[in-house]
Amino acid sequence: MKHHHTNEFSKHASSYQKHNIIQEKVVKKLIENIHSNPKKILDLGCGSGAVYQSTTWAVDQFIGVDKATNMCELHPRDKCIQLINEDFEDLKFQKSDIVISSSALQWARDLDSLFQKIYSNTDEIAFSIFCDGTFKTIYEVANLKPFLPNSLELLKLLNRYFEFKYEVIHYKLDFKDNLSKFRYIKNSGVSGGERKLSFKDTKKLIAEYPHEYLEFEVMFVWGKVKS
Repeated sequence: MKHHHTNEFSKHASSYQKHNIIQEKVVKKLIENIHSNPKKILDLGCGSGAVYQSTTWAVDQFIGVDKATNMCELHPRDKCIQLINEDFEDLKFQKSDIVISSSALQWARDLDSLFQKIYSNTDEIAFSIFCDGTFKTIYEVANLKPFLPNSLELLKLLNRYFEFKYEVIHYKLDFKDNLSKFRYIKNSGVSGGERKLSFKDTKKLIAEYPHEYLEFEVMFVWGKVKS
């Protein structure tokens, strides 16, 4: 179960860029609120390069880490870029000016351990993390337990290592019908990679889902490591 989400993102890499509407909004907001112009960046869960493409300042070194090979193949190449095809939780960290992660840390198996590594190897952080309000109604209707982190628990954990400001934003993405919603979930790779419902139950959920939109809850975090 460790890497189901990685397999899902890799599987849908070719269609991901057509379906990552929310992720594009998220990375834009995340990068716009970084004002230190860091020269050495470590991007955890770099995917196809949204963070690098969103930076507006000159970078000396950009290290992008992602387990999904097919996503890394879509990442821009440049003389300052080093791509590491590896699970970011297994990474041997190098010192960086900032650790950035957009729409990836929610998949971590052990956030506490990961935050410890980040704390020891950088000065600044910028994270966007999808939280358990994402697909909230789907989980309520299907009577399933959300698999994404809870925002309050996440804040407690972040507070052990970082001094930060944060913002939680709830997005809604409209669709013409329920089938389109579930195709979006599949093609964007954000399902977690596990089939949690039978085909019959999925069909029932598609028929009974009450809203014209899908819900997303994202926590944005900008800060520095505690001294």
